[in-house]
Amino acid sequence: MSKKSYKMTIAGLERELMLCPLNENLSIAGFIMFGDTELTTACAEALLKKAPEYDYILTAEAKGIPLAHEMSRLDGNRRYCLARKKAKLYMTDPVEVSVRSITTEGEQKLILDGADAAIMKGARILIVDDVISTGESLAALESLAKAVGGNVVGKLTVLAEGDAAKRDDIIYLEVLPLFTPEGDAIL
Repeated sequence: MSKKSYKMTIAGLERELMLCPLNENLSIAGFIMFGDTELTTACAEALLKKAPEYDYILTAEAKGIPLAHEMSRLDGNRRYCLARKKAKLYMTDPVEVSVRSITTEGEQKLILDGADAAIMKGARILIVDDVISTGESLAALESLAKAVGGNVVGKLTVLAEGDAAKRDDIIYLEVLPLFTPEGDAIL
């Protein structure tokens, strides 16, 4: 039996996303930008057109990294900040929050290096991610930004999954439905 998929257009490019069972009642479409430079660039360009004025981009490890990098590159090689999942030896005075994500089992931590925290203080922060679903990762990034004195001016994502598309506090390119185990979209 072949794996089910969902075909959609994202930033003008057609992609086929594999459906992955989340539990016995629900499947999600796997949106992976890693390695797809054409899609990453197209999404970065489209999101920048919708972005408010900002000083720094903040994203979470790992899937948001190529998007934040490309947005920063396209916008004049601006610096972006990364919330890591584990503290690194080079970090000084790290700031951390806990998060539960729909795509990762168990509780995780998001940790911001003190050096990034220092530049974010008083700055306009643009939070960027590949997919917003439950909003837990987004809330954790927003908590991090606020904890270090940053002013969140926008929350951008490529895809708003499920009920996230009903939110009025995020900017997104496309809606990504949830799916039944049989592969039918739940709108």
